[in-house]
Amino acid sequence: MTAKLTRRSAVACAVAAVVAPNVARAAWPEGTVTIVHGFAAGGNADVMSRVLADALTKKLGAQFIVEPRPGAGGTLASGYLARAKPDGSILGVLTGGHSVSAAIYKQLSYRTVEDFAWISLMTEYPFILATYDEQPFKTAPEMIAYAKTAPGPLLCANVGNGSGQHLAAELLAALAHIPIKPVPYKGGSEGMLDVIGKRVDLIIDTPTVLLEPARAGQLRALATTGATRFFAMPDTPTIAESGVPGYESSSWLGLAAPAALPADLAARLNAIMREVLADPGMVAKLRGMGSEAAPTSGEAFKAKVAAEVVKWTKIVADAKIERL
Repeated sequence: MTAKLTRRSAVACAVAAVVAPNVARAAWPEGTVTIVHGFAAGGNADVMSRVLADALTKKLGAQFIVEPRPGAGGTLASGYLARAKPDGSILGVLTGGHSVSAAIYKQLSYRTVEDFAWISLMTEYPFILATYDEQPFKTAPEMIAYAKTAPGPLLCANVGNGSGQHLAAELLAALAHIPIKPVPYKGGSEGMLDVIGKRVDLIIDTPTVLLEPARAGQLRALATTGATRFFAMPDTPTIAESGVPGYESSSWLGLAAPAALPADLAARLNAIMREVLADPGMVAKLRGMGSEAAPTSGEAFKAKVAAEVVKWTKIVADAKIERL
């Protein structure tokens, strides 16, 4: 009898050892979940992260908070996320600049693809190229012509060296053969205010930052950076249409976690993201900010990031853009 009880106890303990971790993960989230991003408060990543955090808080009944960790084009936050405890307590919102950084930085503290669990894309969008209304040029072709004869380079605000916005400006300078000097800021709202204040000539940034100021007449939208016209600004030409054939630079925003996040939790998060992004209210909110809901599988998200690293690495090399 003792031997049978011992064997039963051993089996019970073995089953408990297998089941317990899954039970613990099934209880996620048990406490506050922090969503980090790499840019200043008020910018695209911050606004979108707060929209997502609010939706997740309402859906799951736990508190999701947003923690900006700006600096180095978002790479400081990416490094922090890669090293975070992989238990779901810390998630990250990454942008298309994450792929760009792999191409433009000589060295990073993390592996761009392998050190992350890719949950799902959230949105995709082009950038907007804008200036202040009193400039001598009113269109992108006029801006290009003006830049070729100006006494100095045009100053173009972006959200940090190594960001997607930075490389979008560098690519424009290389393909249009004009002098542009990127001016880094910690966030898009800071750069936008300096353009409105006429301290900087241009800005390339997201619709979240520039769409409303352009609609309100505070800024003049010269062009958008996507391969096709932007749904929220159908009368504004692309840069490619404006005399720079082959130009295209768009971005995205998505949810990621440390690479060792348990697979079942990653799958659950992906399912939650799909539900949140399918909600008609969320779809309308994102479109109102100039973005399209774009949920994906984790595998598709990872493949997209890997492909973009290859794409931007080639662009940086071909355009002879100086690496940082």
